[in-house]
Amino acid sequence: MIRRAAVAAALFASLSTAPVRADESPRAIVQQVTDQALAVLADKSTDAAEKRRRLEQITYAHVDFETLSRLVLGQNWNRFSDAQKQAFVEEFKRHLSMTYGRNIESYHNEKVAIVGERDEPRGDHTVQTKILRGGGADDIAVDYRLRQTNGRWQIIDFVIENISLVANFRSQFQEMLASGTPDGLIKTLHERNERGEPLKAPKAS
Repeated sequence: MIRRAAVAAALFASLSTAPVRADESPRAIVQQVTDQALAVLADKSTDAAEKRRRLEQITYAHVDFETLSRLVLGQNWNRFSDAQKQAFVEEFKRHLSMTYGRNIESYHNEKVAIVGERDEPRGDHTVQTKILRGGGADDIAVDYRLRQTNGRWQIIDFVIENISLVANFRSQFQEMLASGTPDGLIKTLHERNERGEPLKAPKAS
């Protein structure tokens, strides 16, 4: 699943460095995201390490990682102290970059089409896309969920082939915290990050 999601993860990671205007719609932002991402992925003059570095920098600046972290921890978020929350957010950011960024070379001239959108509860908005793989390969459905904070739309989840990043990690973290502590979870993430070892791969529901 992680290998199949490589391109989608890169698209998720590759938000534009251009300022986002308050009046830009979620659809316009996702279009901007995919255009920018494909340009980076198709750049044959840039090696994989440099692509990962650029995507990581852009991701850290434009994804709402605090909201993403709060969502993946669910009710367990309140078990974390302020210092633990900050540490978790940083380790989770690193973990996502390590898990998905390692597969950046899986890109093979795929294209992306926006195929729909819908309003969600809490004022969120989902933009539906498909990665068009060509050559007889199945297309990959990727839904981007965005939330507006301080007049700016940011991605807070993405769903690849009906598998939500938030839901997948939430189930894993709930299991780890059922018999562990916030410090233990943060330590596990840190150790996995240092070894370049992702948590178990997502499973289809």
